[in-house]
Amino acid sequence: MQQEQQRERGEAGPARRGEGAQRPPPHQPDGAGGGERLLFDAHATHWASPYGLVGLLAAGQAQAEGKRERPLLTLPADRDVAHYWARAGFFRHATEYFELHGKVPRVAAGGESDVLLEVTPVRAAEDVHEVVDRIQERAARILSHELGLEAQATMGFAMALSEACQNIVEHAGTGGWVAVQTHNWRRTLKRRVVVIAVADAGIGFRRSLEATQAKRYGDRWNDATALEAALVQGISRFRDPGRGQGLAGIRRYLNRWEGKLAVRSGNARWGLVPPWDDDVPLAHGLPAFPGSQVLMIIPAHAGDGAGHATH
Repeated sequence: MQQEQQRERGEAGPARRGEGAQRPPPHQPDGAGGGERLLFDAHATHWASPYGLVGLLAAGQAQAEGKRERPLLTLPADRDVAHYWARAGFFRHATEYFELHGKVPRVAAGGESDVLLEVTPVRAAEDVHEVVDRIQERAARILSHELGLEAQATMGFAMALSEACQNIVEHAGTGGWVAVQTHNWRRTLKRRVVVIAVADAGIGFRRSLEATQAKRYGDRWNDATALEAALVQGISRFRDPGRGQGLAGIRRYLNRWEGKLAVRSGNARWGLVPPWDDDVPLAHGLPAFPGSQVLMIIPAHAGDGAGHATH
């Protein structure tokens, strides 16, 4: 049951070890662990989501940018799992950050796939525009025909994807990753969903907002209050009028279509939890992790015909 719950939260479910793909793995701060070399053991992993893959790349990226020794990554032994990682484009980027142990599958290019957008780097505003342009038409078709949602949901999807990626460019201080997939959400929803996963190894929400918000919160200032400031109050480190509304817009969009939003940074995770999910709205005291990770899930309309927004 625990593995199934992890799967439905957009994480991966390891059969025995495989912790590196289960969720963004623990991060050692600068100086922690001395000269130890990290091992990400995914050999027993039997499932992984886009969120797990972009989080794993962000962990490797953090090690590289911290000038630490390149970590080891054992590949999934399950042939189907390894092929999915390959179809999702994970291994193309993983070789830059990990020493891979295991055989990387060869997959044919092209063809229909549940992977809407392969794992794609986001480093500049031009990357954001390219990401949206690449999948907008196909995503619109899936949202309309497979998920039964209105045209408004399709327009909002492009906005949510763009804003989440733009957040990397404007706030992370480094590059990041995005991936989009459609699959069946079996345990609680029993419907098809589209999953957007975005991750970076940057400075995170607390450090991004610290200069303008730490004094206001005093002793209460931490990763959890930083997430609440950004996602609930729409606070941005930029003082320009109207800034900080990108994430708030994503929250409103997902709330309207009964979607899920989870944002993790540092040792905390804030979530917009729909009725069909059993996650917690706020978790803190989690293992520290660099940068930020964003998970968005848009479900199919529950009834027949066109989808209708919930108010």
